[in-house]
Amino acid sequence: MRIIIDIGHPAHVHYFKHLISYLQSNGHILLISARNKEMTQYLLNQLGINFIDRGRGKNSVFGKLLYLVKTDALLFNVSRKFKPDLFLGFGSFYVAQVAFLLKKPSIILDDTENAKFSQLFYKKFASSILSPSTFKPYFGDKHIKFESYMELCYLHPKHFKVDNSLLQSIGVEENDKYTVVRFVSWKAHHDFGHKGISIENKIRAVNEFSKYGKVFITSEKEIPIELEQFRLKINPEHIHHLLAKATLFYGESATMASESAVLGTPAIYLDNVGRGYTDEQESRYGLVFNYSESMEDQMKSINQGCEILSNDSIDYQSKRKKMLNEKIDLTSFLIWFINNYPKSMQIMKVTPEFQSKFK
Repeated sequence: MRIIIDIGHPAHVHYFKHLISYLQSNGHILLISARNKEMTQYLLNQLGINFIDRGRGKNSVFGKLLYLVKTDALLFNVSRKFKPDLFLGFGSFYVAQVAFLLKKPSIILDDTENAKFSQLFYKKFASSILSPSTFKPYFGDKHIKFESYMELCYLHPKHFKVDNSLLQSIGVEENDKYTVVRFVSWKAHHDFGHKGISIENKIRAVNEFSKYGKVFITSEKEIPIELEQFRLKINPEHIHHLLAKATLFYGESATMASESAVLGTPAIYLDNVGRGYTDEQESRYGLVFNYSESMEDQMKSINQGCEILSNDSIDYQSKRKKMLNEKIDLTSFLIWFINNYPKSMQIMKVTPEFQSKFK
């Protein structure tokens, strides 16, 4: 099968890397398109995955619409030469629209309820939509929900093992307490109107957490000069090894909060809208603590972080075990779904419990 996979964010590299490896090693011919966003293309290069560059994208609404037209045109021309049998992407309205124009099937994954811009432009064009069961919208018969999180594509125990030597390279020993802090740029299309954690509370949080152990900051934007000493110095592709052994994750990234949770690290996530999956990771598994961006909640979240760091009695790994027992290995599911498409779509409609075989 000839497949085009579109990657628009560093997280998408992780979502699809094991799938790409399997498909290529089993005779499928792939073409990867990638946005030049943050570490996306760096990660692809580190993995030895060839791709075509679809540019940087824009921040304004008008700029995003213009970029949509340009990217659709680029992918349309590339696709006519490549002649794909199937298109795949995460929230990628580009591949959904181009596939529709070429009368080819497309599979779109999504887990971000407030990504209304993406959903507006893909939901009528996609052939199939896949999302976690926690995803609140439902887009009709072509929408299948699975019992997993996107982060289990690459952090399921079948696909990920911690390398302690990577931690030692930044001065972390086996039993060290430490916190990973993440600040985002708030420039994504679903981030309009968000401000995140105030500069004062960023400094306050780091100062409080540093009383209990090391603090490592990873940030999409500039950080106050007072916090530069805490900036993380590790290759981006190794971040999950750090999260797996952390005592606490604190920040504005839903993906990194969920990554921490599926690794058994308690996570504090701040966002006015939140996510269905982090809500479940809090209410069902006790692995995430969700807060809004209000000043009151910012203070509460810092206090919550100190409470977690000072309390060694809670076994978060047992909570993780419960979660893994109830969720599927998403990469194995996607491999089956693509190999058997479109029959797999009908199977999932009639017998959704079929997915339990991928635990």
